[in-house]
Amino acid sequence: MKILISNDDGYQAPGIVALYEALKDVAEVEVVAPEHNNSAKSNALTLHSPLYVHRAANGFRYVNGTPADCVHIALTGLLGYRPDLVVSGINNGANMGDDTIYSGTVGAAMEGYLFGIPAIAFSQTEKGWKHLDAAAARARELVEQMIAHRTGDAQPWLLNVNIPCLPQAELKSVKVCRLGRRHAAEPVITQTSPRGETMYWIGAAGPAMDESEGTDFHATAQGHVSVTPLKVDLSDHERLGYWAQSMAQRTGKGPA
Repeated sequence: MKILISNDDGYQAPGIVALYEALKDVAEVEVVAPEHNNSAKSNALTLHSPLYVHRAANGFRYVNGTPADCVHIALTGLLGYRPDLVVSGINNGANMGDDTIYSGTVGAAMEGYLFGIPAIAFSQTEKGWKHLDAAAARARELVEQMIAHRTGDAQPWLLNVNIPCLPQAELKSVKVCRLGRRHAAEPVITQTSPRGETMYWIGAAGPAMDESEGTDFHATAQGHVSVTPLKVDLSDHERLGYWAQSMAQRTGKGPA
């Protein structure tokens, strides 16, 4: 079993070190991660500047690019083999609801999924790395379960996992959930630079809008580890017929 680990907090982040330590005797593990924090970079790839790979003293390899860059480079030439699983994290803070659209942690896992490799994104629900040992232990348990239940199915899968910041003894069981929803982000923050120019900082994420039972917000608030299967197809399948009819009416032509 071969596992590729990446993240978005950078190769020196406590979360990725803890994840590596938890998985290094479960499988053959390689770490390829960003040189610096790349939170909220989603699936971005670097196309207009060169990327470099360096090896740290602990054996981790790091890239001057995004989380998706790291996985992309690893899978298209750096490793020289195809890993069985891509694991991203452990992120410093939650990736629930709408966060998954922006998340570099999810973006790294999704890059593996797009290459047809099963992938898991792990996050803690709060910043600060509190009870990181418990989160790493639970991540290991989930990875071991995935390995034990491999069916040989050719279809890859992508799981988004959020772990409450609790001691191991207080963490409750896994709950498979749908994504919740957030309200719009807080207003942009403006400041004046030393040169008198206006600077803009993206505001904080909005509060939960849909945290009802069955969502990742609800599960983690109750102390459960939330697991949400994700997919990449953004097509609005339910409204394909509506738009086909609408366009036909506007053009005067029936559906082809």
